[in-house]
Amino acid sequence: MKKVLLFVSILILTSCNFETKKISSEEVLEQESKSLNWKEVDEYPAFENCQDANGLAAAKSCFERQLATTIYSFLANQQPVVTESINDTLYIYLEITKEGKPQIDSIKVDTTVTSQLPQIEDWLQQSMDSLPKIYPASKRGIPVSTVFKMPVVIKAE
Repeated sequence: MKKVLLFVSILILTSCNFETKKISSEEVLEQESKSLNWKEVDEYPAFENCQDANGLAAAKSCFERQLATTIYSFLANQQPVVTESINDTLYIYLEITKEGKPQIDSIKVDTTVTSQLPQIEDWLQQSMDSLPKIYPASKRGIPVSTVFKMPVVIKAE
């Protein structure tokens, strides 16, 4: 009986087809790259007081609010003199690098604003320099650069 049982177990083990497929690291990386959404981050950039925000939407809102407050307070301190009233919106394309440095990529501004406020671009750059420490966005725990389109409403009388 033992011989039959031994023969049956050897037969079962040898009849099973154990195939393993070796996957290279390049293939794994390619599969992961296809599955990741590179247009979204796991964590938004954050200022010190925004790091406790719960959830992605709350963190984004806190960051944008703090950024807007800093820019508007800096611009309010400039006290420009204008000859005509201005009520216009300009757009800042702002990059937060993976090191947490804010950089203005470009500014879309109407010529009426630049004719009345020729220093507006310099003031916006100076407001970026006055920002507190920014912690960069991250994707899977790795710091990444992000770009924001930020509207800035200019009202002057």
